[in-house]
Amino acid sequence: MRYCRCAIRWLSMIALCTMVMTAQAVIETYEFSDANLERRYHRLSDELRCPKCQNQTIADSNAPIAKDLRFLLHEQLESGASDDDILSFMVARYGEFVRYRPGLDSNTALLWYGPLLLTLVALLALAMHLRGRQSAVSPVEPTEKEREALRARLGESNGGQDSQL
Repeated sequence: MRYCRCAIRWLSMIALCTMVMTAQAVIETYEFSDANLERRYHRLSDELRCPKCQNQTIADSNAPIAKDLRFLLHEQLESGASDDDILSFMVARYGEFVRYRPGLDSNTALLWYGPLLLTLVALLALAMHLRGRQSAVSPVEPTEKEREALRARLGESNGGQDSQL
């Protein structure tokens, strides 16, 4: 019976948390003249980053600027602007940062190719480390002069007994 009460408490807390999270969701409805425009709106609003929040799309953000950008996006779609025109307008106004997937140019090349470059450098460093480790492990034969010095030392420590080296 005790476990049942505990389970009910946990389920109640989870339900409460779920209701709180849904209460903070962005709920805005725009009337679209075409279902295709609505799909484009949702796709573009998921691709544009909120300039204030910086880690949320304009679809997820409750910031006033995100609301303005959603309204602007709706207006531009209804006026017949293409996706490229809308993205170009947003980038011209807010910079390349407003896009979650920025285009490839000289400013963003490191962003696109950086992970690949770092992976290649790490693999090269690992290969060099393993190669150096392999050569350090291989035994080195002592020279004849070193052997004689070792024999002399072993002869002194053994009290003059003959040792093989």
